[in-house]
Amino acid sequence: MIYKHLRSVASVATTACLVLGSLGDAWAAKAPNPAESYPTTTPIKHVVVIFQENVSFDHYFATYPNATNPAAEPQFTALPNTPSVNNLLSGGLLTENPNSVQPFRLDRIQAVTCDQNHNYTPEQKAFDLGAMDKFPEFLGQGNSVAFPCPDYNHGAGIVMGYYDGNTVTAIWNYAQHYAMSDNSFNTQFGPSSPGAVNLISGNTGGVVFISGGSTSGMIANGGTSGALIGDARPAGDDCNPTGKTYVSFPSGTPNVGTLLNGSSFTWGWFQGGFAPTSVSGGVATCAAASVGLPGATADYVAHHSAFQYFPDTANPHHLRPSSTAAIGATDQANHQYDLQDFFTALAAGQLPAVSFLKAKAVNDGHPGYSDPLDEQSFIVNTINTIQANPLWKDTAIIIAYDDSDGWYDHQMDPLVNQSQASDDALTGTDLCGGNTNATTQGRCGYGPRTPLLVISPYARQNYVDHVITDQSSVLRFIEDNWSLGRLGNGSTDEKAGALNGMFDFTSGKKAPKLKLDPSTGLVTP
Repeated sequence: MIYKHLRSVASVATTACLVLGSLGDAWAAKAPNPAESYPTTTPIKHVVVIFQENVSFDHYFATYPNATNPAAEPQFTALPNTPSVNNLLSGGLLTENPNSVQPFRLDRIQAVTCDQNHNYTPEQKAFDLGAMDKFPEFLGQGNSVAFPCPDYNHGAGIVMGYYDGNTVTAIWNYAQHYAMSDNSFNTQFGPSSPGAVNLISGNTGGVVFISGGSTSGMIANGGTSGALIGDARPAGDDCNPTGKTYVSFPSGTPNVGTLLNGSSFTWGWFQGGFAPTSVSGGVATCAAASVGLPGATADYVAHHSAFQYFPDTANPHHLRPSSTAAIGATDQANHQYDLQDFFTALAAGQLPAVSFLKAKAVNDGHPGYSDPLDEQSFIVNTINTIQANPLWKDTAIIIAYDDSDGWYDHQMDPLVNQSQASDDALTGTDLCGGNTNATTQGRCGYGPRTPLLVISPYARQNYVDHVITDQSSVLRFIEDNWSLGRLGNGSTDEKAGALNGMFDFTSGKKAPKLKLDPSTGLVTP
């Protein structure tokens, strides 16, 4: 009997070894990931930027780490010794606010809201010379004819609403277990397109009108060339909507993609809905759509696709990668991919050195057609998938936002880029600061404060960074980590604050994985 038992144990052990051996062979059979051998200045071999939409810092972190915890909602309790952040609790602005409407908590069942006014000039007017007290007057939309969505009886005052850890539960949990910043700003005022361009180039200057509607509110001073200040669409993109203003940067204008290409490093922009649903005569149609809490919406948003504005890194006809092995390398797709291509490359062990992820519209957090709960589902599922992959060991995930949507935030920005365009109104009529010799007008900034988080084995844990940063700080981290040099030509990468304080590269202490529930945002066993 003992002998038979030992034979049974041996058989089980042999089977287990064969199974483990085949799994090991499967990994070994995968082609080596070239990014693992690129020289880097830190242990980070892969950066994944999850670039979301339209959230101010106070809109998500106004009362962090204190949540209201109604019985029917996911419960949030802060970890011991959670550091304080610069929010509405720290300055008493939650109950004694200079705005005409006091800040108020939006309940979890109020996840669907209106899209607020977040254009270049109105945002500056709302700041009111730094008093930060005119948000309802200049940015609040309410339930207007143009924006027929819930304002929960607050009218234009809806712009003063904020969520806490019972709704943006996952974001608060990531902040608890990794690093966040409470001093990060949009590089300039304005909506999505300038934010996307600043992320990858730090410079909205030099854009050129190609065709379509008016350039007023799109290019500074309403000119045919200059600084991009509005949501003009990238010229030539087959999947652009009709009846818009179309612009492009001149061929040869650099961005971080051209720097990475210069060193033959793998990289890609991965966006939901980028893959065509049909192609006719070489022209792509992007008709994929999804349904979230606000309803149905098209997956692909052309003016969120940053690299499409630059001819050298554009894929105007949405050509697909020639193979899975080519994802991240230069081929007909020109580093512009569908979001699913990221997960295909990740599963194949071929995570590029640098990946920018843009959720399909329903999951990108943009009020009006997305919401915090649909956003949470995407962020959590993405991070869970990355953390389950062996390449997590040397990966840094950065969660950043393209603009504030106009949502109230109490912190005045540091003024590092002055401007005297007719669109400026920060410090007076046609003024952003005092006299300036800026060669490109219309880049007034920094703009509103937005969330920034770093999730990585090398991230500091339950840490709040107070260093002043902006969207181009992400660009700077990539440039520094792969020794790419600076873009120059007026890019804010030269003055951007560093993200390195959010990392711990010296102690040897690693932040553990954190698996969250995509529905509740709570930590799973």
